[in-house]
Amino acid sequence: MNPIETVLKNQRVAIVDGAMATELERHGCDLNDDLWSARILLEQPELIRDVHLDYFNAGADFATTASYQATVEGFAKRGLHREQALDLITKSVRLAQEARDEFWANEANRTHRIRPFVAGSVGPYGAYLADGSEYTGDYGLTVDELMAFHRPRVGALISAGADLLACETLPCLIEARALIRLLAEFPDTLAWFSFSARDGEHISSGERVADGAVFLNEKSQAAAIGINCTSPLHISSLIREIKKNTSKPIIVYPNSGENYSATTKTWYGESSCDAFGRQSKQWYENSATVIGGCCRTTPGHIRELSKWARHT
Repeated sequence: MNPIETVLKNQRVAIVDGAMATELERHGCDLNDDLWSARILLEQPELIRDVHLDYFNAGADFATTASYQATVEGFAKRGLHREQALDLITKSVRLAQEARDEFWANEANRTHRIRPFVAGSVGPYGAYLADGSEYTGDYGLTVDELMAFHRPRVGALISAGADLLACETLPCLIEARALIRLLAEFPDTLAWFSFSARDGEHISSGERVADGAVFLNEKSQAAAIGINCTSPLHISSLIREIKKNTSKPIIVYPNSGENYSATTKTWYGESSCDAFGRQSKQWYENSATVIGGCCRTTPGHIRELSKWARHT
């Protein structure tokens, strides 16, 4: 079963959730930590479940698990052994499943809805380093080394029952090559692949997004190809570049549109939910059929997307 195809058979857009970290901070969590939202798996997992539920209520068809920065190596720095780390990664799936099941148990939520899915988040190697290299891809690792790094988390997410994987915020093509090769070890599993981008044509490493689309278009386990964690200003151009080179669904879930000032440590710029809703229509018109939000987006942004995405 391809969850994305299942949703798109019933509505014109499959809706992905928004940022996890933003909402956890709104719930009072301190994410100033190398583990980022994965820290909350350790300390307050019930809040993660609550955020997932908020996004389902806002209209999300897909919850992405709080495992973006959850790795065996990252947890080891906190003194956790391998099995404890894998248990926490497994917990990230279970929390999303619990929220989904609570949402679906309310019969009123089933009107004009498909039962939501859980996407196991696989963040890039650079997210574990927490040094900014997740936005350059300058790791100096081989495909085999990247496969070895990702293998434990991928295995844990799949064994926990994730409906598919979200291989997201990939800054470079070598990481996509490593992950698609790793997926061959789990032949029944599909994944979407989304890159971060520096402009309207190039992913963060400087490689052409078109080349990534060409490569992944031939891979049967790639369920969708696209962009996340990128300014909304670049999305339409990136969609067009991908569309020229793939027949697969195109997924986009950009940032809210705000910019971060390292000097003042504050965000500034356009962030309104209404603006995001209007922009998402443009992305759909440019051929994106799987749409959601990344950094600084909220259930309000997803609600605005949902208002038009399920109507023909």
